Formats: sequence, C-alpha cells, structure tokens
Amino acid sequence: MASFSTSARVLPVLSLHPKRNLSIITSSPSSVHFSNTHLHSLKIRHKSLGLSSFEPGGFVVCSASNNYFSVDEQMKEKQSSEEPYEVKNSDHWRKNIMVLAKSHRVYSIDLIGYGYSDKPNPRDFFDKPFYTFETWASQLNDFCKDVVKDQAFFICNSIGGLVGLQAAVMEPEICRGMILLNISLRMLHIKKQPWYGRPLIRSFQNLLRNTAAGKLFYKMVATSESVRNILCQCYNDTSQVTEELVEKILQPGLETGAADVFLEFICYSGGPLPEELLPQVKCPVLIAWGDKDPWEPIELGRAYGNFDSVEDFIVLPNVGHCPQDEAPHLVNPLVESFVTRHATPPASVSAASLYSSN
Repeated sequence: MASFSTSARVLPVLSLHPKRNLSIITSSPSSVHFSNTHLHSLKIRHKSLGLSSFEPGGFVVCSASNNYFSVDEQMKEKQSSEEPYEVKNSDHWRKNIMVLAKSHRVYSIDLIGYGYSDKPNPRDFFDKPFYTFETWASQLNDFCKDVVKDQAFFICNSIGGLVGLQAAVMEPEICRGMILLNISLRMLHIKKQPWYGRPLIRSFQNLLRNTAAGKLFYKMVATSESVRNILCQCYNDTSQVTEELVEKILQPGLETGAADVFLEFICYSGGPLPEELLPQVKCPVLIAWGDKDPWEPIELGRAYGNFDSVEDFIVLPNVGHCPQDEAPHLVNPLVESFVTRHATPPASVSAASLYSSN
C-alpha cells in the first residue's frame, strides 16, 4: 500500500489500489471463493481461480512444495501456439504470477476492505477497530489453513509487509519464509511523532473521518488523474504507469464502501511497527528495496537488515516503491531463488515435525 511517510497526497493510494500487497506461493490448484475475500486469476485445471489486486494489498503467497501447476486445456493451447497467456484481473502482481506459477501454486488475495473483497462499514463495529493488521493477519492465516492447506511463502509489498509479519508472528507454523519489498516504515505511527505533534495528527484524522471533508477529499483523489499522479510519484520509471495500470488501481476504489475503509485506515496510527515484529519472526526473511522510493527511504530501510531473522538486504537500483510491478525482471528471480532455497526441509529436521501442526 501506499505509505504515510510523505504528505497526505499519497494517502489515496491506500484505497484506490486496494488490494493485495501480498502474494502466497503454494501447491495444489483448486477453485476458490474465500469468505469475504475476492480471488481472481489465471485459469487452472477445472475452473478459474481469481486473483485480483494492487497493493495495499500487497500479497502473493507460494506453497512450500515445488509441484508444478496442472493447467487447463485453454492454457496449453495458448502455450502451444506460443501466444502469451493473459491474466485478466486487476492485479498489481500480474507481471509476477505467470512466471512464479510455472513452478509453484500462487495466490494473490484482496485483503478485506480492499480490492474486490467485501468492505464492511467500520462504524458497524462500534468502538472496536476492525481494519487492523491483526484482522488482516488472521484473514491471511485462515486462507492458508482453509485453502492452501500447506506451509506457504509470503511475498509482500509496502503495508502488506506488516500484514505478513503479523501473520507470521501470530501463527509461526504457517509461514515458511517471507520476502518484503519496500515495507512500510509507518512514519505517521503515533510512536514516531513528537509529543507536541500528536494532537494535531489526531485532529486531522478526526476531521477526515467524522466530517464531510473526508468524503470530499476522497472524491477529489478517486480520479484517473490523481491516481496517475500518485503512481508517477512512487515509480522511478514512469513509463510503467500505463492507462491500464491506472484503471486497474482506480476501479476497485470506486466500489461502495471503499471511501469509508480509506478514511478509517488513515486514522489507524497504532498497531505494530516492522521493527517490533521482525525480532519475533521465526522464518527466514529477505528484504529487497527499490533505492528510488520517495515514500520509504532506503536509508531508513537498511536498518531492518540488521535483525537476526533477515538473511539478506538487497538493493534494487533505479526502482521505486512497487518493485514487483516496476521491475519484475529483478523481483521474480529473487522470489524463485528464495523459495527454492527454503522449500526443502533441512535433512536434520523431519517433515513430520514441520507439518505436525496442520
């Protein structure tokens, strides 16, 4: 998702490109409609599995095993005619899915509230926050248990990285490994503000959430022009900001309830920070960072490479905030090598002990 590290102009990205900042790599194809979650993607075996998204959602999930996809006849025909098989969805991971799916089962999910997933009105939950990292982490873990039915690798971008980390902390037996792409630093978190600035931030958030000013603000940014301008801020190679991408990101943000989710999330100044979650993660973590990211400065991100759970910190040269879309030629090989390296249990550890919790 877009980060909060710069001015309010970046905030709209949170809901406009709503969906997954996370992917999952797994291993057996099936047709799925997960509760409250929209899946949308390439055709696999009997029916089409849907994977849709842009980030704030930033997820892709891969399975721990290296089984190959069993694709349907339509895909085989496309391959035999040497025509590219097109993934038709609103996916910010569209340049990664087809490559990773050659050797792994891959899911890209819309977090609840984003993309084409359900968008419950946050006011229906009274004073209890609903759109939190705990909510999304529980959704991700439940998806892995109910649909993936295997250990999984999480590939996360921006705010999706917080969801992936929270999920791995809550149920460590599920996540086999994680790749964080330009994880959100959460610079507007209440703990990162000087004491004298906190009342001002709360006042601004309340103004947007509880008055007509919020809906007016959202209406102003939920346009093709605004989305294009926001993307051109965070992509170093602005030629990648195509009309197709703008529309894929904008359309889910025009759905009923998207504005309420956005306004609720910008009032969420609490919750975990990446530096609080990383020390608790038990699985291996690889961090990759586009060095031209204007929202999440790499100078601050480098500190995350010092945590014991982080096996490497990789600089992606001349890349902005969304490496998976701007530079898939750099990201896809990283994902493939990381998953291959960690997919097979060490000889000294029995598979039974690894999977006994499932």
